[in-house]
Amino acid sequence: MSKSKEEKIKKLLSAGGVEEIIGKKELERKLLLGKKLIVKFGADPTRPDLHLGHAVPLRKMREFQDLGHKVIFLIGDATSKIGDPTGKDKARPMMTDAEIKKNAATYVKQASKILKTKKNLLEIKYNSEWFQKMNFYDFLRLMTMTTAARIMERDMFQERMKKGKDIGLHEIVYPVMQGYDSVELKADVVLLGNDQKFNELFGRHYQQKFGQEPQSMIITKLLVGTDGKEKMSKSLDNYIGITESADQMYGKIMSVPDTAMKEYFELATDLDKKEIKKIIDSLKEEKTNPRDIKMKLAFEIVKIYCGEKRAVEAEMNFITIFQKKESPKNLNVIDWWEIKEGTKLTEFMVQSGSAKSISDARRKIEQGGVSFDGNRINNYMFVLSRKNYKGQVVKVGKKHFSQISFK
Repeated sequence: MSKSKEEKIKKLLSAGGVEEIIGKKELERKLLLGKKLIVKFGADPTRPDLHLGHAVPLRKMREFQDLGHKVIFLIGDATSKIGDPTGKDKARPMMTDAEIKKNAATYVKQASKILKTKKNLLEIKYNSEWFQKMNFYDFLRLMTMTTAARIMERDMFQERMKKGKDIGLHEIVYPVMQGYDSVELKADVVLLGNDQKFNELFGRHYQQKFGQEPQSMIITKLLVGTDGKEKMSKSLDNYIGITESADQMYGKIMSVPDTAMKEYFELATDLDKKEIKKIIDSLKEEKTNPRDIKMKLAFEIVKIYCGEKRAVEAEMNFITIFQKKESPKNLNVIDWWEIKEGTKLTEFMVQSGSAKSISDARRKIEQGGVSFDGNRINNYMFVLSRKNYKGQVVKVGKKHFSQISFK
């Protein structure tokens, strides 16, 4: 084996936010022998967006691809019906098949921003493929291979019992399902955040029960969300989507607390350890403005997902909006002819992507966060009129600008 390949393996198992490796010796042996591995990463399509938190293990998967290994991006369309109980103080509401299908459809395209898409290096799987084929007795057999006591060891279940809160029977089977995924995939390695450790240990357990060599687990650190407190999460709405526009991504990163910058540099950029240390150390110097360091952070992350040109434009727009207090040059342009006369502002906000839903748009208007041509709008019934059109800019919050234009 070449020295460069040995160095890549060493980096694979240490850098990039790796917190812990279970089965490290076995994994090192396989890698040094040159065995082609099956590497698994799973995500439940509970929301349509993959975010920078997901990107931490996905970027590690890309390193496996660069060494010639096959990665499987597993979409948990079956497990989404239950919802991962990890960290939850009550059962998740059950998602419909239509919601799951709609969200899952976006995941492959988003993951391709990070992963190589050649067939010999990437496979997309859905765990409904095997769970739909199971009958009751097949699943009952899986249940006999573990104990209720082991599952009830979970911290969140213990907390709920102390508080007298219910635990659904369907929630108890979630780690069984996630564990069995590894049996079906014959996974050699699984990449996961540390919040999934309990679930993926069931993968090792079930692989042994089915006579397979247990998967090694590369546990990556969890990226904190834009609030700087909780882990980045779609359900907490503190996330930065990897397919968001350059301006949106840049603006969200600039809103991250200064205390989280080191973590973002380490987990979300391509900079090496020495350069990151130099940047973080410079924060201790009195002459250093933390805003400038954060702009460096935003630029490096946006460059990965949107390209250097878009990163430069996003930086210039940020300077224009927040330092010069002007309208940005790079507006999200919405063609007027896509909008009917008398369209409500709330409807326009949803169409332009500045609100997730009509109720979300209404909330933003009522909170005073929306302006039209420089005038704050407080009436959620406000209607867009072609008669008064002057090329107005719709501003939502501090980061989203849209402009209505004629063809």
